[in-house]
This record gives sequence, C-alpha cells and structure tokens, in this order.
Amino acid sequence: MEQIVECVPNFSEGRRAEVVAAIVKAMQAVLAVQLLDVQSDADHNRTVITVVGPPDGVAEAAFQGIAQAAQLIDMERHRGEHPRLGAADVVPFIPVRGVTMDECVALARRLGRRVGEELGIPVYFYEAAATRPDRVNLADVRRGEYEGLKGEIAGNPDRAPDFGPARLGPAGATVIGARPFLVAYNAYLDTDDVQVAQRIARAVRHASGGLRYVKALGLLVEGQAQVSMNLTDFARTPIYRAVEMIRREAARYGVQVIRTELVGLVPQQALLDAAAWYLQLDLDPQQVLENRLGGAESDSPPCAAFLDAVASDSPAPGGGSVAALAGALAAALAAMVARLTLGRRKYAAQQAEMEALVAAAERLRAALGARIAQDADAYNQVVAAYRLPRDSDAEQATRQAAVQDALAHAAEVPLATARDAVAVAELALTAARLGNPNAITDAGTAAHLARAAFEGAALNVRINAGQVADPVQAERWRAELGALQERMSAALDATSRAVEERWPK
Repeated sequence: MEQIVECVPNFSEGRRAEVVAAIVKAMQAVLAVQLLDVQSDADHNRTVITVVGPPDGVAEAAFQGIAQAAQLIDMERHRGEHPRLGAADVVPFIPVRGVTMDECVALARRLGRRVGEELGIPVYFYEAAATRPDRVNLADVRRGEYEGLKGEIAGNPDRAPDFGPARLGPAGATVIGARPFLVAYNAYLDTDDVQVAQRIARAVRHASGGLRYVKALGLLVEGQAQVSMNLTDFARTPIYRAVEMIRREAARYGVQVIRTELVGLVPQQALLDAAAWYLQLDLDPQQVLENRLGGAESDSPPCAAFLDAVASDSPAPGGGSVAALAGALAAALAAMVARLTLGRRKYAAQQAEMEALVAAAERLRAALGARIAQDADAYNQVVAAYRLPRDSDAEQATRQAAVQDALAHAAEVPLATARDAVAVAELALTAARLGNPNAITDAGTAAHLARAAFEGAALNVRINAGQVADPVQAERWRAELGALQERMSAALDATSRAVEERWPK
C-alpha cells in the first residue's frame, strides 16, 4: 500500500508575501511531495502550509521549509495575535494512508534531531511524539511564547529542549510532533469585545471544563472578536457540536456568530458529519458524487506531468533534471532491495547493513528529488542573467557578474547530483552483495540508473565549466568529476560481478 503522510507546518509570518513564497518554493522542490494548501493571516501573522507525500519526502520538505524560515524570519521583530515560539513554530505529521502513528512519531523525532544538529534550533516534541507527559499538550510547550522561553531555556531544566542548543537565536524554537487530523476552525462574533470571545473560549475548551478534544482562544481579528479553535478529534467532538455550544454561550452576552472559517484543510468526513446533523440526513458517503468518481482508477502514469514538461519545447526541465530523477529512482530501488531483505530470518546477519542502507538511500532520494526543480531553476537563472540590460558600462558589469554567478550555480547543482549518483551506486553495490538475491536485478538496475544520472549530470557540469571566467574553479570541477568517475566505474563493475555471482540458480 502506498504510504502517505500529511504535514501542516505553521510559520510565524503572514504579512510578507515574498517570505511565504520563498518557504513554499523550498518545500515544493522536494520530489513526490504535493502542496495542497497555503493560508496566511495578517492579524495572526502566521501561515499554515499543507503538504502530503511519502514519509521521507515530506520530512525533507518540512526541513527545507524550517531552514528557509530560519533565514527569513526574525522572532525579535515578530508580532501577531497567535501564540508562537519560533519562525517555524509547530510542525505536525499526520498519518493518512499506509502509515502508523508510531511511524509518524519516528519521523518527527528524526526530523527534530536533524533540525537541532544541522540548523542549531532548539526542538521540542509534542502530542504523540512527546518525550515527557508535560509536553504532550502544545499549549504547555508554548507557555510564555518566544519571549518567555528566551528567559528560561538556559537556566530552567523543565524548559530544556529535546534536541538542539539550550539557547534561542532569531529563529526561536520549533515544536515537532505527530497527531491525528486536527480541524482548525474559527468563529467570528458580531462584537469587538475580545473579553466576550475569551469567556466563550473558556467555556468551550476542554482545559476549562468544556468540550473534550477542543482547544480554544478568544482573539481580536480585523476588529472582530474571534473564538479560535483546534478540534483535535473531529469524530468524537464534531464541528457542529462546537459551533452550537459557541452559539449558546454567545447568546448569554447578546452576541451572535456571524461567520466561521477553516484554517488549512479539513477531512471530507467532518463536513459530511456536519451536513448530516443539520439536515437530519441518514447519509451514505457513496451517495456523494465526488466520492463515487474518486473510486475510478486513473489511466495516467504518476509522472505524466513531468514527462510532458520534458517533452515540450521548453529547455527546462532538461537533462540535468532528468539526471536527478534517474538518481532518485536509483536510490528508491536500492532502498527497495534493502526493505525486501529486512525482517527475513535467513538474512539476519545483514540487518544492520540493510537498515543503514535504507536510511542513506532515503536521504539521497530526497536530495536528488529536490534537485529536479533546482536544476531547472539554475538554468532559468542563467537565462535571466543573460537577459539583463547592458546598454551602459555599469549595466554591462552588473550583467557579467550575474552571468558568472548563474553559470557557477548551474555547475554546482549538477555536480551535487553527480556526487549523490556515485553515493547511490555504492549503495546499489551493497544491495547487490548483501541484499535479498531475489531482487538482484533491481540492485543492478539501480547501479545502471545511477551511472546514467552521473553521466548526465557530468555533461551539465562540463558545459557550464567551459563558460565560467575562473579557470581555477573550472579545473577543480573537472578534477572532482574525474575522481567521481573512477568511483562510479569501480562501483558499477563490482555490482555487475555481484549480480552475476548471486544470480538465482
């Protein structure tokens, strides 16, 4: 069964569109991850992004979004209505299909370690990923917000992060976790008295004696009082029940609910439940036209859009992107061979090597997948640089510098692909030598795909190296390609021998 995970990171920026666009672009660059939704709120000064895809790809997209946010958002300057600890404030993983909650917990903790170690951002785990009982509830972790945590993180053991340094930089801290579907739902009142919204929120939320699975705050948004809610289990406390309670409580203060809104996405079942309740309808989900249509199998291959883009008259995506895709496919095959070996008693001696192979292959698959878009972007940057005006001496100098920077970048991207392709080929060799021999042809295919990725990437490095003005840098690239070529040839030859020796008789 296909594995699908949803991730809904919340970023502390809802006013600067260019910052939100940069974060979205960084996340979208990861192969196989689909962007479903982006919602920004200026009063909250917050953006919620929803992506779905395979677990490791979604984790890579989350990491890239966190890294971009850390560069562009300064928590010392951030102000907004919504509670927050950091630039990438909260990053939850939600199992959708073929994935358990425990697997999402493991995903959250791997990401947390990486964010702490590579980005130097303090990380706290919450909900199902929490390492201590007092951190299960997000509100408890976020107590005091950024300003409060800044004064406590170094000296208070209770505020020590799960990973990362015990100090706050401009990016603040990030809370990462795993949880079921959550419905973020707000109700606006026909008053500007925020105290009314706060009283209603106190009555509704579970922590104050209200409805189970409801968290609520009273806020002032665009001059209107708002009851902002998170419904953490919409099946047990459905939307309609929360709305009806807010209406009853609002009537005590002579106000009404005038409109409601969703933040992010909502499971269809939550809306069907509300419709059935208000209509007093005994509804079979298969009576919904879209549900019936959704059951039809599509004849289009999953990569049809990319193939169409490559086959078009546009030069990007081109050979560099295709090389990165070949490398990502090779990494996926190597991981498959390892997974077909793991857990089988007759290959017990190879379990440690296969676990390490899966981890390495998934990292390379995510990196190569991201480079599909990065290579196309690099080409487009070269084209944009050549199109800069050059009428004056100053413009000519600016254009030349931009062209050289773009060419260097256009060489560095495929060079990274070439490095990763060699690493994948060496993983394919391990898979061929130690993996389940029933998948030996898959290990061999991985090696040949990796070689194709390397050769395609190397062509792109060489053509750009030939146009840069710095001959020393160009020679460094060529020399590295030569060393990588030797490693690639050795890995491919050894894999071919291993395939022949272990071919099932």
